[in-house]
Amino acid sequence: MWRNRNVWIILLGEFIAGIGLWTGIIGNLEFMQAQVPSDFAKALILFIGLLAGVLVGPYAGKIIDLYSKKKVMIYSGFVRMFSVCFMFLAIEYQSIIFMILFMITIQLSAAFYFPALQSSIPLIVADKDLLQMNGVHMNVSTISRIAGTALAGAMLIIMSLSSLYLASMVAYGILFMLTFLLNFDEGPEAKDRKNGAKGSGSFKEVLPVLKETPIALTVLILTIVPMLFIGGFNLMVINISELQDDQTIKSLIYTVEGICFMIGAFAVKKLSNDNNMVQLMFIFAGLIAVAHLTLFFADMKIMSLVSFGIFGLAVGCFFPIASTIFQTKIPREYHGRFFSFRNMLDRVMFQVVLLGTGLFLDTIGLQMMAIIFGLLSLTLIVMYALKLFRQPIRVVKQETP
Repeated sequence: MWRNRNVWIILLGEFIAGIGLWTGIIGNLEFMQAQVPSDFAKALILFIGLLAGVLVGPYAGKIIDLYSKKKVMIYSGFVRMFSVCFMFLAIEYQSIIFMILFMITIQLSAAFYFPALQSSIPLIVADKDLLQMNGVHMNVSTISRIAGTALAGAMLIIMSLSSLYLASMVAYGILFMLTFLLNFDEGPEAKDRKNGAKGSGSFKEVLPVLKETPIALTVLILTIVPMLFIGGFNLMVINISELQDDQTIKSLIYTVEGICFMIGAFAVKKLSNDNNMVQLMFIFAGLIAVAHLTLFFADMKIMSLVSFGIFGLAVGCFFPIASTIFQTKIPREYHGRFFSFRNMLDRVMFQVVLLGTGLFLDTIGLQMMAIIFGLLSLTLIVMYALKLFRQPIRVVKQETP
């Protein structure tokens, strides 16, 4: 795997783009903290951008399956780079409208780019290397997140917010150029699909595939648990910072969670095999629920760091396993539509959790919200575990022609 040039291009591109992404996210939080006093209003702003990504999801999946995945990544990369221009206008005119346009544009780009990337990984590495590749890919993403947040924090002290977004735009530009260097075979069936030999390319064709692949359906349901945490992640970080009256806790939380995520993503290769993946998914989902519950003590600095550390460790194991199951059990001719479908579900769930988090933070506070979300996660895990125990899922391996 490590002799494959495409692997290095994807990992290098992920690292550079991740730095740009997370410097931009810290910039977004800084801009919203100055311009938007309400947590619910912040959630609404983030909601609008995510909604645009959901609406374009079915079209994105069809395009990814019918056309070159590399070209889809190139075009979406250009749109992502262009989107930063709206933030320059937002800063210049102190305008929330331009920030919303930025959120919409960058989410439209992500709706095409990330499903195309997930569909490309099985074409670049062998099936036996997928779990390792997914783990390493997520680790590189996490390292770039730590570097990006640390760099953004330092830049905000000595530079303007515009400089932060300029660095983000440069990183997106480097990723855009690196995408041209990718070279992989999409298989002879790609032309057949384009000519209509593999069905209509309809988004609805994913649903029968899911019914025939119960293991994938199981994983989709379990991903609700980490989404309950991830959806309100940034709002919770801001609220903890205000709760403890400590601006430095934001960087510490991102760093601790990121390091623990990396440990989990490295360890998952040692822990998992073809026979225990579903059981491990329940264990890691349970740890995420525990992390949510321990946020009841978020007014204590050490406990807030412990909570995010547990979450990082669990989710670092959870998502590489989930990606590997999807990539190996779903037939490849449906990958574009499936990953777009999954992207849509994640975004819808993210929006619901985001709005719920903003509303709960404004009404009942972080600590009571953590108890509600933690108990909701545990209830879902127990209910589905009992259902699985009574009627075990038979894993059918599907070979792609």
